Amino acid sequence: MKKMMKTALLGCTLLLAVGASAQEATLRKNLGERLPQLQKIEEVSKTPIPGLFEVRVNGTDIFYTDAEGNYLLQGNLIDTRQRRNLTEERIDKLSAIAFDALPFKDAFTIVRGNGKRKLAVFEDPNCGYCKRFERDLQKVDNVTVYMFLYPILSADSNDKSKNIWCAKDKGKTWQDWMVRDKPAAAATCDTAAIARNLEIGHKHKINGTPTLIFADGTRVPGAIASAQVEKYLTEAQN
Repeated sequence: MKKMMKTALLGCTLLLAVGASAQEATLRKNLGERLPQLQKIEEVSKTPIPGLFEVRVNGTDIFYTDAEGNYLLQGNLIDTRQRRNLTEERIDKLSAIAFDALPFKDAFTIVRGNGKRKLAVFEDPNCGYCKRFERDLQKVDNVTVYMFLYPILSADSNDKSKNIWCAKDKGKTWQDWMVRDKPAAAATCDTAAIARNLEIGHKHKINGTPTLIFADGTRVPGAIASAQVEKYLTEAQN
C-alpha cells in the first residue's frame, strides 16, 4: 500500500512538473512572438498571486503576465499585509554583487580606524552627489573603503580619474579633490584598471554614481547619509 501511495504521489509530482513546463513554454512562445524585446526571457516564475507570473529579462528587468501571456504589466508588486515591495526586493536580490568577487586590484583603499568593516564604492570624480557623499563619509570610522574610479559622466571624468589613479598617494589625492576641491596633478601610468571598472560596472548595470556595495553583497545607489552607511555596515557584519 505504501509503495502504491509513493508511486501515485510521484506520478502527481511529475504531472505538475510537466504542466508547469508546458505553461512556461506557452508564455515564452506567446510573449516572444508578440513582443520582440521579450524573445530572450531568462526566467519565468510564479508570484504569490494565483495566475500571475514573473518574467525576467536583461538580468534584472521584471514584468508580470497571466498564464497565457495575453497581458503584460510593469511596475511594483506590493504585499499590503506585510507592507513589502516584492518587486524591489526581487531586483535587489538579482542585482546583488558578491563582495569577495570584486576586482580589488583595480581599486585603491582608504582605511579609517581599525578598517575592519568593508565597503566598495563606484564613483565619478565629476559627480556632485559623490562629493557630498564623500564629505559625509568622513564621519564613518573603522572602515576600509575600496574606491573604484568609474568615469561615466564625461570625457573630463576619465581624464581626472587617470590623474588620480596615477598619483603617488591615490587615497589622499582622491580626498583632496572630492572633499577639499584640490585638483589632482597631471600624471601618466597604466590606466587599464579604469577601463576594467567600466566593464564590470556595465556588466552589473551600475548606471549611476555613487553606487555602494557592502560586504554582504547589498548594493545601494545614491549618496546616502553617514547614518545610513553605518546601518548597512552593521547589517553586513551580522
